[in-house]
Amino acid sequence: MGTLDKDIEIDPDSNRRFFNRELSWLKFNDRVLEEAENPKNPLLERLRFLSISASNLDEFYMVRVAGLSSQVRNGITTPSQDGYTPERQLEKIRKRAMKLMIGQRKCWEDLRKLMSDEGLKVKTVEQLSKSEMADLTRIYEAQVKPLLTPITLDPAHPFPFIPNLGFGLLVSFSTQRQAEDRRALIPIPSNVPRFVQIYKSSNGRKATFVALEDVLAAFANDFFPKSTMKGQGLFRVTRDSDIEVDEKAEDLVLHFESLIKERRRGRVVRLRVNETMPATLKSYLFDSLQASDNEVYELDGLMGMSGLSQLIVKTRPDLLFGRFTARFPERIREHDGDCFAAIKQKDILVHHPYEEFDVVVQFLRQAALDPDVVAIKQTLYRTSDDSPIVAALIDAAERGKAVTALVELKARFDEATNLKWARDLERAGAHVVYGFIDYKTHAKISLVIRREGKKLQTYAHLGTGNYHAQNAKIYTDLALFTADPAYGRDVGKVFNFITSYNDPQNMEKIAVAPATLRPELEARIRTEIDNAKDGKPAAIWAKLNALVDVGIIDLLYEASGAGVQIDLVVRGICCLRPGVKGLSENIRVTSIVGRFLEHARIMCFGNGAKLPSAKAVVYFSSADWMPRNLNRRVETLVRVENSTVRRQIMNQIMVANLSDETNSWELQADGTYQRRDIEDVDEPFSAHAYFMNNPSLSGRGKALKYTAPGQPIRKGKKRGAMFNDNKPIEKTDPDDTRSAG
Repeated sequence: MGTLDKDIEIDPDSNRRFFNRELSWLKFNDRVLEEAENPKNPLLERLRFLSISASNLDEFYMVRVAGLSSQVRNGITTPSQDGYTPERQLEKIRKRAMKLMIGQRKCWEDLRKLMSDEGLKVKTVEQLSKSEMADLTRIYEAQVKPLLTPITLDPAHPFPFIPNLGFGLLVSFSTQRQAEDRRALIPIPSNVPRFVQIYKSSNGRKATFVALEDVLAAFANDFFPKSTMKGQGLFRVTRDSDIEVDEKAEDLVLHFESLIKERRRGRVVRLRVNETMPATLKSYLFDSLQASDNEVYELDGLMGMSGLSQLIVKTRPDLLFGRFTARFPERIREHDGDCFAAIKQKDILVHHPYEEFDVVVQFLRQAALDPDVVAIKQTLYRTSDDSPIVAALIDAAERGKAVTALVELKARFDEATNLKWARDLERAGAHVVYGFIDYKTHAKISLVIRREGKKLQTYAHLGTGNYHAQNAKIYTDLALFTADPAYGRDVGKVFNFITSYNDPQNMEKIAVAPATLRPELEARIRTEIDNAKDGKPAAIWAKLNALVDVGIIDLLYEASGAGVQIDLVVRGICCLRPGVKGLSENIRVTSIVGRFLEHARIMCFGNGAKLPSAKAVVYFSSADWMPRNLNRRVETLVRVENSTVRRQIMNQIMVANLSDETNSWELQADGTYQRRDIEDVDEPFSAHAYFMNNPSLSGRGKALKYTAPGQPIRKGKKRGAMFNDNKPIEKTDPDDTRSAG
């Protein structure tokens, strides 16, 4: 059984009721790295996990560490919910991050050897043959050298600005004319490939690469002829990239354009340097970048491992996950592709990435082309550079339909893309709004209003994930298509809330943050507490990306104390400490990290019965249980009342997630994560494999037989969730003509 964080440190003076938010995130990234180390994953997929862990760590420093550093500089000593001051958190982060980076280096060394065995070689210059060196020289002269600009550093040439995530090679050299050593810098432009490919076989199965820094080190002398190299070293800069919005800005768009430019010039929060860089060059570099000791990480090995994704060659499918083709919802096929006819007949639940995101695109394209559609309202938090969603909205606006697009400018690292789309939409005639100044609009909703006879019919799309076609291929999310007028009225009120600041009143099936979402959740948890106290069955299932909010955690602790059985699947940050006697002995927490990024948020409440149950109250949501989501964002919590959709979510999706064995880690009371033990299991159950391999996830199809999480069902020597063919656990209401079926 794999275990992470065996040497976890718990300060005796810390608040033991909570785990630290930042350290919990680092543990999540440990689990991502562990997937890179997992020999059961295909080799190039392991490389992808390593690249993701490095990219995650970059963003962590750019935002979270940057924020803590700012607090320390401003003299803030207020402790976090776990009792750590900002300064103490930075100390602990540094220790664990260094351990993580050492683990990444070791992982890369192992993967590099395995790749070499497969014919995908990443060589140093010293390892090249004469013919390979000749090829490298030719490629360098033609494709790399013209992009480089060496800079001699002296009073006339001060140290230049190095942008966020920028590399540089710092060298010292001497000349015959000058007795003192001189310094120079070769900045590495971002448009230079991270790895130089010097060989590729005709079938693409074999290739040889050289890391860019090795190339520069080998050819550095070319820029300083008649000089003697004395020392050199590579460095990489990570800068504060968070954006602080001025609530008094008169023009929000111009303000964000300015902030995006400033982001590149943020303070240094992490400076990675080679251990072998000479001390004099290190000292000069630290002074030039104004980097303090606790921001410097001296570590040999490959830098910028996020760039390892460039080595994932498509010509080696044998080293990648098996090909998977997402399904298109059968109900829409049955209606010859007419989304409106299919949705009007019955609600449709779509489970991405197992079902195609193209159904969302088709829904909006049909709305754009349909002459009876009079209006479309859409939120855009994150979307792709070539977004088919935005293209459909532009087409609709150009055809004269009333298009309202809520474009969230505060979507971190997507601000520039969103600004571009906002301008394109405005040029097409759409009404573009930017939401609120003081909090983000994170809800994922779309509303199409269609004239049918003498009335206006609404068609709504409500989801847990962004309208991003590429992310939808790897993020697990839920989306509901519905023509139920109650949902249509609620979604319309949410848009009116965003555009006119009028609090939504008399909502029927949707709760909205920051107004009613938290009260709705708290009321549901309290109902389970009351049921437990009255001797009734009481249970809560929830699937989240993060659990941080103190108020919700304390309420869950209270529920545990009352006897409510709580099972949580929390992919990333979890500040709740499970399994503590007298506090949380009835709470179990698992984390699923695997082929797909778990992103859907689901909540099921027993409501006086054991889960899964026909009496249960089921929701899906755009919000994690974090203060920012509950207090400072526009979010939706969607109550699911259609019996078949409820069964899909609760009896299949939630049960599969709770029963997963191959991708699950169990959070222990001491903060460690342990892989579920499957050493003696012939066929361990994988939620991802289950959803990929089952073409029908409707109430008429295969339903999973539920067993308590952590106690998978056994059948002979095999363990894993068993299938109960054509015997749905929850009976469908025969009078429900809107079942998803």
